[in-house]
Amino acid sequence: MKLFIKSACIAFVLTVIYSMIPFRTECKEISNEVFRLHILANSDEDYDQQLKLKVRDKVLIYTESLFESAQSKEEAENLISNNLQDICNTAQKEVTDNGYDYSVTAQITKMYFTTRTYESYTLPSGMYDALRITIGSGEGHNWWCVMYPSICISSEESQDEAAKETFNDNQYDIVKNEKYEYKFKIVEIFEKICSYFS
Repeated sequence: MKLFIKSACIAFVLTVIYSMIPFRTECKEISNEVFRLHILANSDEDYDQQLKLKVRDKVLIYTESLFESAQSKEEAENLISNNLQDICNTAQKEVTDNGYDYSVTAQITKMYFTTRTYESYTLPSGMYDALRITIGSGEGHNWWCVMYPSICISSEESQDEAAKETFNDNQYDIVKNEKYEYKFKIVEIFEKICSYFS
């Protein structure tokens, strides 16, 4: 009887893993189509958190016009790369204009994000390319959004349009549909296990 229970448990786990492979593949493809923004505040003090949001606003205003011509994640990333110093200068000016002497750094990096929900969109956990801006020591709570496709500051109508142009039908369904919430959790656990061994 114990052998039967163990076999049934193993079979169940293998079935879950096998059924998750196509979903995980789609999630990985989603991460390949997305370019994110990550801003680290100097500290968790209220004034540093407020400063982080002011820097965010200035950076998003600057990059919004850059992305008007971007037709792919690669184009968006190239535009950021070619304007990285100007973006850093924009963030630094906002810090200085607010009376702080923190230094600001900006870099393009590949980093792990947990599952994140942005209004009506949920992006799966995984490794994403991102613009990371660090204010001062970067020890405060962070702020993140999706720069490409632009689904963190646009209107819902333009968010939908950008998402539909970027993702295939299956991927669009995944990021828009709440029914995948438990699958996102399984993928996130799987990603953490994989990163532990790599």
